[in-house]
Parts: sequence; C-alpha cells; structure tokens
Amino acid sequence: MRWHPPGYGGERRDPDRVKRDGWRDQGVLAISIDDDRLTWPERELVRQLGERLYGKRPEDMRHG
Repeated sequence: MRWHPPGYGGERRDPDRVKRDGWRDQGVLAISIDDDRLTWPERELVRQLGERLYGKRPEDMRHG
C-alpha cells in the first residue's frame, strides 16, 4: 500500500465537492457570481457582498 500526502496522488475532488466540503467543514462559502443555480437577486447579493468585503472586481470597474 502506498501512502501519499494530502493533495498528492489518489482521487482528485471536483470543484463543487471542494466547495461543499469547505462549507460543511469550515463554514467557508465559495460562490461563482455566474452560477446558473442562483436567481438574479441571489447573484446580485453575492456581487454586493463580494464588493463590500473585497472591493470591485477589475472587470466591473471598466464598465462603470
């Protein structure tokens, strides 16, 4: 049996599983502003939260 340190070898988790595990294990929420599962008001809330916490995205600054 081979031993691999975390993140090396073995099974690679898909991005949604990483996000889900981060939410469940750490209380960290990673949301794409373009996630089609969200309604427009939900995407707008995500955008507003992101701007409040981290500032405007460079591509948003060019458009107004």
